[in-house]
Amino acid sequence: MTPVASGRLTNLSLFVLLAVAFASGWLAFELSGQPARAILVLHAAAGVGIVLLVPWKSLVARRGFRRRPTRLGAPANSRRSLRVRGDLRWASVVLAIGVVVSIAFGVVHSAGHPNIGYLTAMDFHVGAALCVIPFLLWHLFARPLRLRATDLSRRNFLLGGALAGAAALGVALLPSARRAPTGSFQAAYPVATVWMFDTVPEVDVASWRLAVGGRAWTYDQLAGYSDRIAAVIDCTGGWYSEQVWEGVLLQRLLPVRAGGGASLNVRSITGYSRRFGIEDAGRLLLATRLAGDLLDAGHGYPVRLVVPGQRGFAWVKWVVAIEVDDQPWWWQPPFPLQ
Repeated sequence: MTPVASGRLTNLSLFVLLAVAFASGWLAFELSGQPARAILVLHAAAGVGIVLLVPWKSLVARRGFRRRPTRLGAPANSRRSLRVRGDLRWASVVLAIGVVVSIAFGVVHSAGHPNIGYLTAMDFHVGAALCVIPFLLWHLFARPLRLRATDLSRRNFLLGGALAGAAALGVALLPSARRAPTGSFQAAYPVATVWMFDTVPEVDVASWRLAVGGRAWTYDQLAGYSDRIAAVIDCTGGWYSEQVWEGVLLQRLLPVRAGGGASLNVRSITGYSRRFGIEDAGRLLLATRLAGDLLDAGHGYPVRLVVPGQRGFAWVKWVVAIEVDDQPWWWQPPFPLQ
């Protein structure tokens, strides 16, 4: 196999592994329980596979950096010159650094060191992965990968199988502390976190009202209920905590005619919202207390939603409205965008 062909297959393999790592990581955020564990094993294997290809990729990069870049507008004397748009090799360096940082903090998290100061290892792991997306897209534009019939040869199939086997062995040898199936570590008490660009609001409970089906509920009215649920909140930040939450089941607050709707849209004072099937109203709790104490601002005071079996981003904080409509529950982004 020529150096050029070897480099092309290395780049193609890395792209496939990066795509698998990114897709499986986001899918694991959405899942809980054993399905999440299976996806995380695939996620880890993709990461190990990327590391295993580093020696071959370093040879490809070395050849690329020895090549003289072509200026924009310069005559194209070869296919290769068409693919080099000015001296943008620094973008490849940024891409490589981002991938290294993401993988490194993934290993740090799995080894049992989830907290890095104010942030978590998972914050750095995910943040670095998001930052490299535009550089990966640029790389694909500047150096497009084209599949060939020879890519499916018996030799390449055996090489791919060897890489997959080595990646699986690497996953088995990785340091791994005891964690939930989602990869989260147990916390004695839930950590007060926010999703992306959300912030903790200041709520005047005297004027605060919860709007449900044309009726406005005061905090004192809701605090008078004592429905209890023992539920695990599993945050995508890398921790989980099982607690007893107390408040009122949503089903108690809905008007009788709400049964004709398709979903419930639970909205926060910050604009954050998530949608649930109307049939889930009997298991969803609007909590006013956590572990016997009133909620504090960081945990959603005056009321927050408790959603057993779903990840933490579904547990809407600082709820101000619950709307019943005919939209299906899945008519929303898989992850909140605000």
